[in-house]
Amino acid sequence: NLDSHGRGGGGNGGDFRSLISFTFLALAILLAFQYFKPSSSTPPQQAQPQQKQQAPAPASPQPVESSAPVAAAAKAAPKAKQPVTATPTIAATSETETTVENELYKIVFTNRGAQVKHWILKKYTDNDGKPLDLVQTQGSAHYGLPLSFFTYEPALSNELNSALYRASASGNLLAPATLTFSYAKNGLDVVKTFQFDSSYVIGVETQVHRNGQLVRALVQWPAGLGDQTDSMQFASSKIAWNLGGKDDSMAAKKVSGNATLDQPYQYVAVMDLYFAAAFLPGTPEQTTLVTLHHTIDVPADQTNPNSQKRPESLLGVAVGNQSGSTHARLFVGPKATDVLKSVHVLGADGKPVGTSLEPLIQYGWETIIAKPLYFALRLMVEHGFGNWGWSIIIFTVVFTVLMLPMRFMSMKSSLKMMRIQPKVDAVKKRYSHLKINDPKRSQMNAEMMELYKTEGVNMYGGCLPMLPQIPLFFAYYKVLLNAVELRHAHWLWLPDLSAPDPTHILPILIIVTMFLTQYITPSPGMDPTQRRMMAFMMPVFFGFMLWHYASGLALYWATSNVINMALQVGVNQSKIGKEMHELSARRAVKKGASGGRVVQGRR
Repeated sequence: NLDSHGRGGGGNGGDFRSLISFTFLALAILLAFQYFKPSSSTPPQQAQPQQKQQAPAPASPQPVESSAPVAAAAKAAPKAKQPVTATPTIAATSETETTVENELYKIVFTNRGAQVKHWILKKYTDNDGKPLDLVQTQGSAHYGLPLSFFTYEPALSNELNSALYRASASGNLLAPATLTFSYAKNGLDVVKTFQFDSSYVIGVETQVHRNGQLVRALVQWPAGLGDQTDSMQFASSKIAWNLGGKDDSMAAKKVSGNATLDQPYQYVAVMDLYFAAAFLPGTPEQTTLVTLHHTIDVPADQTNPNSQKRPESLLGVAVGNQSGSTHARLFVGPKATDVLKSVHVLGADGKPVGTSLEPLIQYGWETIIAKPLYFALRLMVEHGFGNWGWSIIIFTVVFTVLMLPMRFMSMKSSLKMMRIQPKVDAVKKRYSHLKINDPKRSQMNAEMMELYKTEGVNMYGGCLPMLPQIPLFFAYYKVLLNAVELRHAHWLWLPDLSAPDPTHILPILIIVTMFLTQYITPSPGMDPTQRRMMAFMMPVFFGFMLWHYASGLALYWATSNVINMALQVGVNQSKIGKEMHELSARRAVKKGASGGRVVQGRR
């Protein structure tokens, strides 16, 4: 009914206050969900290998759900023991390392297992300021190194990943280059070949023969990414894929371990907020995917290694060809828009001209606003201010100025509501003796609607002009959460706009400015409890939440609050503002005379 809309008639109107309360609540739920959502505490139940079913592929397959069929086990399962064929031994006598470099990365291979010990991105740093290594140290120690083999035979996997391969080169190589590892012993004949160029993408070719027969041995990225050191990065871990031309992803808590599926994947990736490792199969229609879900114990307090440990999820994938001979490309690098747009899956002609990896940057339903916002901010950084912090501030100022006409529309609508408030109160008074569920109260609603129509008042006019700011906030949130450019980007005292403010200045500023803005905004007739919640509880709550969020988001929020507070001071001195305060004062006197308690805003 309309009863709730008549109470606040002043300032911004009770309807406006109610919508703002609802808006704050929605934003609070979003932030609280992101901050408090639980991590997966135990590994998902691993699917056991089953016999491959000869059934058509589903129209909309879900490749990584726990119920996904586990295929290929018939080929992977141990067969009857066969006589070992004499094979010339090819093996190294000692462990060596080969380093391959270009301008973007430095990859350190070991010939033990022909796998990667370090995958260093030269243009990015870790939290200690050192070049970022995308090999997750703790995870790889437990679950294996990148580009190791995955099979369903533990003994075979162990031999393939611990054997000393003969490398075609040792020491340092500069891309473009090719590096081949060979191993032959006890009936096994294994070849791994890697190709390197000037991009973040490498070529991967593998073959495993046993007694002359191809074995389906998949190439894996087994255990997360090297930048995963805090709860947010662990929680943001996903497996993403393109299947049938459609991009999709799944969060860690929904990913099962050892779920296997044969489907035409264009790409399969392990990723977090800022980096990804993505396999792009050479023959998508013959691709086998195995999802890997592990856990490691990490300190709850990253600054205190001795703090209580808690389990965090580490995702991985193993990808190969159903024939056993794998040919694929592997992208390992940042989720930067320009970089991902340059990496394409295979087109119909077998060339890398299909869709790009750009969908790995996920803005959700806010994409239509978030992408232009991202490019606008980046344009300001590259051709104006040279800093993401200043760009955020200037963009917030520009947007607020553009919203001024809507703000004045809201004020005028609120003023109209305040002017007719005595008539609204008179209508309510005539029906005050009725119970809340009395059918006759519908007559009151109809009478009030007629009053609004006669007076030319839109009861929602005070809040509708403010609604465009809500999707902007969500879009800002997604941009600042996903933009790898903000990672370790500094502004004044803030060393990293993707991390919380270490000095807590911004959260405190947010609390103070929100409180002062509420305090100087007139709200005659507003329920005291609601008034106190708006003036005290909401600033404290949002300040606390943003205490733990990216300082880039807090910088936007604080800037917006300062501007709104300054605008409210100016509004209070305008003709409309003075009339609103006069009406507020009269209503306060009337409320006081009737024994009601009113919390009055200041000019």
